[in-house]
Amino acid sequence: MTGRQQAKDHNGAPVLPTATRESGNTTESSAPRSTSRNNGTLLNGWDHSQGSTPPKAKTSQNSSVESLPQPQKPTKDQQTPRHGNGKISIRDRIQHLTWAWFTTTMSTGGLALALGQTPHRFRGLDTIGAAVFILDLVLFLLLVAGIATRFAAGPRGALKASLTDPTEAFFFPTFMLSISTIISNTQIYGQTHSTASWLPAALRVVFWMYAALALLVAILLYLSLFTTPRVHATCTPAAAAPNWVLPVFPAMLCGTLSGLLAPHQADPAAALTMIVAGVSLQGLGWMVFCFVASLFLQRLFCGGLLPRDARPAMFMMVGPPSFTALALVANAKALPGAHAYFAVDHPGAIRDGLVVLATWTAVFLCVLVFRAGGAACAMGAGRGARWTPTWWAYVFPNVGFTVATVDLGEELGSEAILWVGSAMTVLLVVMWLFVAGCQVRAVVNGMVLWPGRDEDRDEPQVKEGEKRC
Repeated sequence: MTGRQQAKDHNGAPVLPTATRESGNTTESSAPRSTSRNNGTLLNGWDHSQGSTPPKAKTSQNSSVESLPQPQKPTKDQQTPRHGNGKISIRDRIQHLTWAWFTTTMSTGGLALALGQTPHRFRGLDTIGAAVFILDLVLFLLLVAGIATRFAAGPRGALKASLTDPTEAFFFPTFMLSISTIISNTQIYGQTHSTASWLPAALRVVFWMYAALALLVAILLYLSLFTTPRVHATCTPAAAAPNWVLPVFPAMLCGTLSGLLAPHQADPAAALTMIVAGVSLQGLGWMVFCFVASLFLQRLFCGGLLPRDARPAMFMMVGPPSFTALALVANAKALPGAHAYFAVDHPGAIRDGLVVLATWTAVFLCVLVFRAGGAACAMGAGRGARWTPTWWAYVFPNVGFTVATVDLGEELGSEAILWVGSAMTVLLVVMWLFVAGCQVRAVVNGMVLWPGRDEDRDEPQVKEGEKRC
């Protein structure tokens, strides 16, 4: 047999040389063995009678499809706990209950405060306001129980992580603000539905405890954020946000509290001390707000608007000037005329002069409120935005604006301004119902209280949990 002659098998079919057979898919070990099927499965084995060279196996024309990883069934440990409705368990959802949820009780308590201060009243309004206050208390207790469960059942270090996270940590003060509204409403509805003589003295003690704790929170929370490297990488001037003012907000609300509590104190010296402390802490909050407002304005010029879902947070910029105007007028009216400072040391119209000064300063601040509120409305969330707890900024900051408007109407003797205040109260009720409805819808649809969709999404234990699932 010469080199040009081909070897043949026992049937006379030519046999390929070894070098040829070992190239590509033409070896017997790599080529498809048969085109016959058994229950839809190719069987191995090549029928040499069909030709001298086995055909190549058919491959997909789209190579990217072949490169896709094949889905694998997760193990039992990797599967997410589920209910019968296909959603994650309630326990897992509670693990994503963040401090930002206290914006709900903060705003609900604020609504009760506005209902208690509105000038045009009807029979049953006090009962409605008291019912809203009770609802606020119930929600507050539920949230406290929920967040305690989160930290107790969660991984070690979850509490510390929540207080150093660049997103969630800024919302811890909403817990303190909720307490502030509870104290305010206790004074308003307590004096309406109770004649207890011990209530003013008890609230005075609570005021000083709250003031000390609020000042401590403002100092320590800012210090914690200032010394956390992860915050340095996130909270740049180009990422300035209105919630940066929240750590000092509870201290600033001491001015509102003193304006409500001081008029009911039997001791003029105790009342004046509360007023001095309240105005001092109000000034602290106002100064921090000015710094944050300048940073946020720079961000708008350099970095553009907030994401659509977070734009309702711009109403936070309405809060500080509103509550400052409210605090100035309320504390000026609450100055004890029987105190020696006004009755002996400075007799005459000095107290009335302070009321006039506070009133016109409040008028000045209201223009700033209109500007901030108008800008927030113009750049609001818009259609299709996802609900987040920052939507409650539609309610709480405007509570201060509403009550400040009522106080201005009373001091200026303007019935028109008083009617504006009453109309604003009605709008607050409508907005509260709207935001609450959106919140319920978001919870039902899994838009919040869900892995990766809340303020804790960047915390280490949450990312680790997502990897396991």
